[in-house]
Amino acid sequence: MSDRNTTIKVGGLMLIAGGVIGAGLSLLFAPQSGKATRKDISRYARKARRRTEDIVDDFSHNVSKMVETVGENAAVLLDKGADLAYETKKEILKAIEDGQEKLEKQRVRLARLLG
Repeated sequence: MSDRNTTIKVGGLMLIAGGVIGAGLSLLFAPQSGKATRKDISRYARKARRRTEDIVDDFSHNVSKMVETVGENAAVLLDKGADLAYETKKEILKAIEDGQEKLEKQRVRLARLLG
């Protein structure tokens, strides 16, 4: 799923870059004055920079949220693991105690039989 999202984002960035390059080339070959062409190129460059900054901000925000979510999930998993380990330890100790009680009962029974 992550690879698909990355591919989509890269494709989107390439589409924007292609649009900017295409717009720049069309301006260069358009029949207008050099001053107007430079002005248009400058305007398109500013727009492209703003769009790129927005995309980078969105991407950074999404990555931050993902890292935060992974951190929270990791903490939950660690807590569950610690709880599970504690519960398992209690069960093992209980089983040992039960085993000791049964052994003691058998020892007493054998002692009575043997006199």
